[in-house]
Amino acid sequence: MSNWPSTKAKRVLAALQGIGWQVKCQASSHKTLSRKGSLYFVFAFHDGDEIGPKMLARIAKHTGLKPTDL
Repeated sequence: MSNWPSTKAKRVLAALQGIGWQVKCQASSHKTLSRKGSLYFVFAFHDGDEIGPKMLARIAKHTGLKPTDL
């Protein structure tokens, strides 16, 4: 069983911003995030989209997000 709950994209984006990621530019639903010392990350979800456990695990792998950050 996964440690990740299904979560709305708006909440995930807020959690990413809480751990230091910033939106550098946006085109439609694609937001390019950056953080000092890291490569950029493209967050391509609408605010109301539900993000499942598998996708959250992938996002975490690239961004350092943890289940406790949500």
